[in-house]
Amino acid sequence: MADSGANWKVVGIRRIRGHISVITGLRIGASQDTMEISGLDNPIIRNPANDEPYIPGSSLKGKMRSLTEWFLGELPDGGDPIRTDPKSRTARVFGISASKERDNGPTRILVRDAALSEAWRDKFGKGVPITEVKHENSINRLTAMANPRPMERVVPGVTFEFELVYRILDTGDGGKEDERNFEEVVLAALSLLESDYLGSSGSRGCGQIKFIDLKDENGNEIVLPELAELEKRVG
Repeated sequence: MADSGANWKVVGIRRIRGHISVITGLRIGASQDTMEISGLDNPIIRNPANDEPYIPGSSLKGKMRSLTEWFLGELPDGGDPIRTDPKSRTARVFGISASKERDNGPTRILVRDAALSEAWRDKFGKGVPITEVKHENSINRLTAMANPRPMERVVPGVTFEFELVYRILDTGDGGKEDERNFEEVVLAALSLLESDYLGSSGSRGCGQIKFIDLKDENGNEIVLPELAELEKRVG
């Protein structure tokens, strides 16, 4: 097979749809364009068209990749953003730079931005509060002086739509490697994310989520693997 991948082809599309449920306050921050008197210093990211909170697909994909690299022992050398080793399973699934694509092919996984679920969009439109301002203090250990740091979070219970698309390529093996990576990398990444946190301030209680009502492209239920099961597979 030529290195250019001229004979590779997409032989399947796997799709996961469901919801993300916020378990503890979720904070995915946004930059503050203007300064206002008594304004909030640490706002969350919102859709500028309707002011609704959402979860960027890049935040989901980035955290899934990071956790998977740690789990599989594929951390990039020297602290680089991504690992470009063509044998890396995370590089194959989550993508690498265009100059390296000829070894692995294009990114397999696409993660959509997660908008508010229909039920919570309706509540938001009716004025139901779905965010809060959490007030924290950092304390100077010598002077005991408090430094307030309020931050905005999505409140527990809110749900967001979730969609993930995974492309299966035949690179000479009939797509077997990509099928295997869907089970052992993609589903593992979702399970790892449930056990970790999304967004910022995870060590201070924020960001616990749960994937619910996951279905594949045929409407079949998807059950995420337990961590003990994952460890056996990797081991």
